[in-house]
Amino acid sequence: MKANGDNYFRRGLGLKAEVKPLLAEAYGSEIVKAIKASDYRLTVGRFTFRMARSLGFCYGVDRAVEYAYETCAKFAGRRIFLVGEIIHNPHVNQQLSDRGVRFLLPGEDGEFDFSPVRADDVVIIPAFGVQIADLDKLREIGCVLVDTTCGSVLHVWKRVESYARDGFTAVIHGKHFHEETRATSSQVLKYPEGRYLVVRDMEETDIVCGFIRGEVDSSVIQAKFMERASEGFDPETDLARIGVANQTTMLASESLAIAGRLREAIAERYGAEELPDRFRSFDTICSATQDRQDAIKDMMRNPPDAMVVVGGFNSSNTNHLATLCAESTRTFHIESARGIDVESGVITFKRAGTQEIDVVDEWLPDGPVEIGLTAGASTPDSLIGETAENILKMDGVDPGVIAAVTAGEPV
Repeated sequence: MKANGDNYFRRGLGLKAEVKPLLAEAYGSEIVKAIKASDYRLTVGRFTFRMARSLGFCYGVDRAVEYAYETCAKFAGRRIFLVGEIIHNPHVNQQLSDRGVRFLLPGEDGEFDFSPVRADDVVIIPAFGVQIADLDKLREIGCVLVDTTCGSVLHVWKRVESYARDGFTAVIHGKHFHEETRATSSQVLKYPEGRYLVVRDMEETDIVCGFIRGEVDSSVIQAKFMERASEGFDPETDLARIGVANQTTMLASESLAIAGRLREAIAERYGAEELPDRFRSFDTICSATQDRQDAIKDMMRNPPDAMVVVGGFNSSNTNHLATLCAESTRTFHIESARGIDVESGVITFKRAGTQEIDVVDEWLPDGPVEIGLTAGASTPDSLIGETAENILKMDGVDPGVIAAVTAGEPV
């Protein structure tokens, strides 16, 4: 269906059936199907794979990738651009590049240059969405727009817009440089008096709370959050009434804790009776993000010997999954199966909670071993399956035996 005119598509392009087999071939996995069919636990040789009951592509990512493929089919022969990355997964973005999609990447200041785009071009808006100013620029050009912004992100936008409309400053838990957070914060600018401030974690939240309680000077807030707040931000007036929201891929428990800490600070400063007029907080945590984190918490009640987390190193939700896993067991965050060298048995991975890339060998113990598998919401089944394949190949096991195991045949 078309929405908002012939040049704007937000509900697909009517080619779902045509691209379905292409998506299945590019992103499906028979191994993942087999493990799920065995109640998310499958033993092959000395390896027992345990898979999180919620992992991989979420609805919003699945939809965004599908729309991108539909765009390539419908507008074959025309130049197709993508604003940034469709999602934070190098493999998926490379697949789109291979199909002729051109990437418009931001500069060091995070801003996009749309000068290469012409009126007869097609531009895909990623699942993260784009800033209001960027959308306005693209509309001025007159190009075809295919908007894949995730519904969960749109839900957050409605919340922060309502805060701005009602005179509340949006305090957003997120990474201020992340595409989604930049797009979300721009929503308050629909109103002349709209204000926002972005906090990264509880440490930064405590600085804000300290100011609200009168323990931190406004100059500290202005210096610390200069690049993370709306232009002209005045802590004295703009932190008197606040509404809390979050980047959808943040750690859910942390977002809830941050909201609670800010609520306490407002109550201490103005009194609990003032809370209805000075504090707002709605559940803007993405259900898919929550489901994947909950699935890990459930797994870690009886942690495996090692956990392999598959997904982009720049994927926020994947990094949070790795952090949760690392609290309970040895955890290896890899971008794809290429992180596991079959010949040497070496694994190249990102250490949870850091930006450090490490390389180790003999990362799995001898004898029977239980390996947990999970993946971020931007990771297709194909990459999860290839990871399991490489683990089997390290021991010289043919991944094809999985079909025999699921059929009840001895291996």
